[in-house]
Amino acid sequence: MKYIKQIGNLVICAILLLSSEFFQAQETSVMIRVKAKDAKFIGTSMGGAKVIVRDERTGKLLAEGFTEGSTGNTDVIMKNPKTRASKLSDENTAGFLAKLNIEKPVFVNVEAFAPGDRVKSTTQLWVIPGKDIIGDGLVIEMPGFIIDILSPQTHQSIGANKEIEIKANIVMMCGCPITKGGIWDADQYEVKAVISKDGKPEKTLDLVVLEQASTFFGKVNLLPGNYEILVYAFDPVSGNTGLDQTNIIVK
Repeated sequence: MKYIKQIGNLVICAILLLSSEFFQAQETSVMIRVKAKDAKFIGTSMGGAKVIVRDERTGKLLAEGFTEGSTGNTDVIMKNPKTRASKLSDENTAGFLAKLNIEKPVFVNVEAFAPGDRVKSTTQLWVIPGKDIIGDGLVIEMPGFIIDILSPQTHQSIGANKEIEIKANIVMMCGCPITKGGIWDADQYEVKAVISKDGKPEKTLDLVVLEQASTFFGKVNLLPGNYEILVYAFDPVSGNTGLDQTNIIVK
């Protein structure tokens, strides 16, 4: 009987120790990195990716900030063979270190926003008090291309007798350049301008990369009317997509 009582006391002590560990507030670090689909990490050079961490149950804000640092080592991320234990990041690679003051396990919702809030990616995970998630940490993939139509400008009025130049800057979400024959090869991507007049499709134009990195170009003649121009990029290998649009007036 005495032996059973001793065992019972030990079990109670163990439970109390576990309870004190879990229910004592501890600062717990979670490294959050945002990686562009088929490219590198989003960091300081692009203004960073905004990261928000919330308690999924209560909605309470636990941490927020921007990823800071470099886009990472190109060879490690894009060229070297990957193994289960291989790391993608180093001490300079962009990330946001969320420091959560929690006293019990929390199921968190993590939101990451691409530069300019163009795309949002989310994931969820349990965070245990005192159990830091560091190294590569939590890596969130951000799909898409960043596309900016450089010309024509929005609501620009153009004469019907003029050849219209359509020019767009297209980069990976991390800002990595697209060039002919480069790591992100322009020839791999389908880049087109889809032109609609008064809401109806009018023309589709292939855009080709110029000598200047990430700059795609095409020319077209249009009859008078109100036009919407969509420029999209599509990678048939990875399924990555991106789009920008503008409206012009042809007189």
